[in-house]
Amino acid sequence: MKKILYTLLCTVLFLGFSCKEEKKTTEESAQMEKVMAIHDEVMPKMGTIGKLVGELKPKVDSTEIGQQYEVAMKDLQEANTAMMDWMKEFGDRFNHEEILEGKELSEEKQQWLDEEEEKVKVVKEKINGSIARAEALLAKDTVQ
Repeated sequence: MKKILYTLLCTVLFLGFSCKEEKKTTEESAQMEKVMAIHDEVMPKMGTIGKLVGELKPKVDSTEIGQQYEVAMKDLQEANTAMMDWMKEFGDRFNHEEILEGKELSEEKQQWLDEEEEKVKVVKEKINGSIARAEALLAKDTVQ
């Protein structure tokens, strides 16, 4: 009887730890997918940034409006640089298996993923904000 209870207890503990580990891996995978989804959402906007910089550049001059164009252009360029820097740093921290295949992360890499999630959210805001401001400025110009 003791042997059966011992076996049953070991089985329950094993299953409990197995389920907990599976949950952690699933949560890590979901977080990695979330980070990559943010990247995938804003990455196509890099072409828009280049197009807007091209539209703003010839309008930059020493006038007040020309200076606004320059600020908007630099804002776009900084957003572009932020994205490129984030992608490089992210690629330096995580390998292909961790990013695309859901390989389990070490405790340190989980902390890094938490950091990278916050960083990519900031990059997203920079990209979306700089595009919105540049488009508003250019739209204002066409109305006048």
